[in-house]
Formats: sequence, structure tokens, C-alpha cells
Amino acid sequence: MVAPNQPHQATYDAIVIGAGIQGSFAAYHLVQRHRDTLLLEQFILPHSRGSSHGQSRITRSAYPQAHYARMMPDSFQLWQRLEAEAGTSLYRRTGLVLLGPADNSELECCRRSLGATQVLDTVTLTQHFPGLRLHPGEVAVWDGTGGVLFADRALRAVQDVFRRHGGTLRDGEKVLCIEPGAMVTVTTTAGVYRAPRLIIAAGAWTGALVAPLGLRLPLQPLRIDVCYWREKEPGSLSAGRISPCFITLGLSQAPHSIYGLPTLEYPGLVKVCYHHGSPIDPEERDRVPPGTPRPSVALLSSFISRYLPGLEPQPAVVENCLYTNTPDEDFIVDRHPKFSNIIIGAGFSGHGFKLAPVVGKLLCELSLGEEPSHSTAPFAITRFPGVLRAAL
Repeated sequence: MVAPNQPHQATYDAIVIGAGIQGSFAAYHLVQRHRDTLLLEQFILPHSRGSSHGQSRITRSAYPQAHYARMMPDSFQLWQRLEAEAGTSLYRRTGLVLLGPADNSELECCRRSLGATQVLDTVTLTQHFPGLRLHPGEVAVWDGTGGVLFADRALRAVQDVFRRHGGTLRDGEKVLCIEPGAMVTVTTTAGVYRAPRLIIAAGAWTGALVAPLGLRLPLQPLRIDVCYWREKEPGSLSAGRISPCFITLGLSQAPHSIYGLPTLEYPGLVKVCYHHGSPIDPEERDRVPPGTPRPSVALLSSFISRYLPGLEPQPAVVENCLYTNTPDEDFIVDRHPKFSNIIIGAGFSGHGFKLAPVVGKLLCELSLGEEPSHSTAPFAITRFPGVLRAAL
């Protein structure tokens, strides 16, 4: 019997650092490929310290960027596969309204990505979403595939399937050191592990983990206000049925998108959030002083008064979440430029959850030395100048 203070030591085919949705899907794909895989998480599961917690995320087919639009059919199929494997529902189809100025180029790209004319006039918009107001010069585009992913349930499902296939998940183990080599050595607060391949998908903590490996990635953790708004008349916004999700593009008063989901987490409360936040050290996210300004809440209050008048203009609940943004808000999914058996997935910039099944597959394929099933060129580390530095 191992003494309680004796550290774990083991060798695996693959190690994944970070048991958020991206790392968990990478581990899931590896174990499905019969690789003995260790998934490490620094916090005790479940937790709300990162970017994968909460009950709901939007999914959709429409994307301004063609590379994401091309990945979404694969993502939908992989979510369905996980639903079948886990024996639980992970997605509710509600439809999605994209709202913005008629001349907005991103909105036009979304319309084209849907492959058909899906522009809604005011009458049709009211039929789909009676609580949403359209203003002169604005148009609405309908994505019938859009809906809600049940985030907490999805994260639990992918981890359960991973373990059922023989994967090892260790939570409450913070990574202290990564030693590159043909066999990568990962030292944690509770053990020393070795594997010929390593995937780092540690969210807001990724930058600190890869810095000793000679990388300075331009990752900016942001603290996002997650706001829930009460209906003035219960049920009025949905008119007796589940209302669609929505996303704004190109509104002058909201340089970053505003997005909303129907009542799920809290009865009678609608989730409406601003797709931006305040820079923060992830180690300090729970230490925000009382009275700290929340400019996004004021922006959302103004938006709700103008576009969703059926909601109270002040939030009933304000929670928070972390985004980890890259400068261009595209992902990083790539091999380390110097250590090709270390793969990095990072910078999912608040829109990565829906694509996690595909991202996990890409991370798995890169770690196995295979040709990725989707182009990873848009996600290359080298698109950012000056990231490779001398390793310590």
C-alpha cells in the first residue's frame, strides 16, 4: 500500500493538462484512440474558477469566419455522438437570431455561411422572438440550427466517457514543472508523470505554464460579467414557448457582441451578456473589491431598455466567468515551435465551447503526428511575432 505522503509516479501514452471542455475533449479523443491518457486538473472538480462552468452556452452554424463555419457540422455530429455515448441530452435547439446593421459585413458573412437567404422582416422576427425589437437600418438573420448546449452536463459527460474508456482523471493537482524531451515529465503537487506527448489546455493559466518552455503567448484573461435579467411579466418574452438565442454584430453602442439565451439557469431570468470584460490575473479573479465598476452592466442595461423592453433594465443576478483572449480572438491550436510533442490549445476567446469536440480532435491528431482533419493554419502560434524566446 502506497504511503499517503508518497507522490504518484506513472508513465502514460499521453498527458493532458486542464480538464475544462477543451482539455477534456482532447483526452476523450485520445482514449478513444486507445491511448493510455492522464487528464490533470489543478482544482477539485466540479469548480467555477475557469471558463467551462455554468449551465448554458450558445451553439450555431452561422459564423463570420469561414474556418469556424466549416468546422461546425463536424462539431454538431460529435456533440450528438457524445449524447449517444453518455445517454443524456446535451443540446436544446431553439434557433438563433443574429441582429445588426443591414450593411454589416460580419452579418452578411453569417448569412452566406448559412447557405440560404435567412433575413427576417419585422413581422417574421416577431413570430420567432416576440420580445426582441428591431430598429431602422437593422436586420435580423435566422440560424435554425442555433440553440443551447448544457455546459455543466456536457463537461461531466465527456469526462465520464473518458473514464469509462480507461482514462485517468486526477483533480486537485497543480502542475509545478514541465520538462520537455522525448518523454515529457510533468511534476504536480501530488506526483511525477511521464509521457511521449503532452497537450496543454489550461485556459487562463496556459501562459504561465508555457513561459518556462520559451513561449510568451499573447493571452489576455478577461473577467466577464454573466448577467441574468428578470421578465417584467413572467413568460412574456417567450410567449409560452422557448425563445431563441440571439447575438448582436456591429451595433455602434456595443463594439463587442451582446448575446442572450432563454430562461434555463434561473426560472424567469434571461441570460444576456456582453462579449467582453476586464483584464484580470486568474489567480486574483475572486478578489475583486466590492464596488468595482462594471461598465458592461451599464451597457447591457441600455441595450435591454432599447431592444428587450420586456425585461427589467437592471440585472437580478450577476456572476462571472473567465475568457482567455488572443489579439485576433482566433484560437491557438498548434505544436510548440521547438518541442513538437508538446501541443497547445489556448485563447478560445469566449466562443470556443461549441467547437470543443473538434478542437479536442485536432489537439489529439496533432499530438499523434497526424494530418489534422481541419486546417489549423488560422490557429498557428507563429502568426504572433516574437512569441518564441530562449527557454529557461
